[in-house]
Amino acid sequence: MAKKGKILAPGVICFERVFNSSIDKVWSYLTDSEKRGKWLAKGEMELFPGGNFTLHFMHSELSPIPGPPPEMHKAMEAGHSFSGKVLQVSPPHLLSFTWHDDSEVTFELTAEPDGVRLVLTHRNIAYKGKNRQMIGSGWHTHLEILAANLHGEVPRNFWVIFEETQSTYM
Repeated sequence: MAKKGKILAPGVICFERVFNSSIDKVWSYLTDSEKRGKWLAKGEMELFPGGNFTLHFMHSELSPIPGPPPEMHKAMEAGHSFSGKVLQVSPPHLLSFTWHDDSEVTFELTAEPDGVRLVLTHRNIAYKGKNRQMIGSGWHTHLEILAANLHGEVPRNFWVIFEETQSTYM
């Protein structure tokens, strides 16, 4: 299993991954709707501070391996969407945006000799109980699927990974 996200402070979780890829390729998977739709969610994103974006999540489409969502997430089976604002953009190193209006997600990319370091920080979250599992397992799962896409591998089923990692984030 990939490295667990770290709780840096109340309401702040951080994930670090190193991908054997170019910084431009990883950046494109953050900003291009079609590529982002392979690991997170499709949707247009205006890449400037104050720009609008919408994310359309279809977890069942993130892998060709079928599998139903767990009972508590059946409502997500048909997908879900939300809109927000881009806060910061500095290609190909920094992308930050609102998340459900009340929290903020930041991606930082740094080129390294062995690839690209991605640091994902989610701030201002109500990180407790079921929300703790949802956010921790959710980002963990999405990042595993991103890694598979970047490395030309077939990603595992979203819900299988999600369920495997839930106990890690209790």
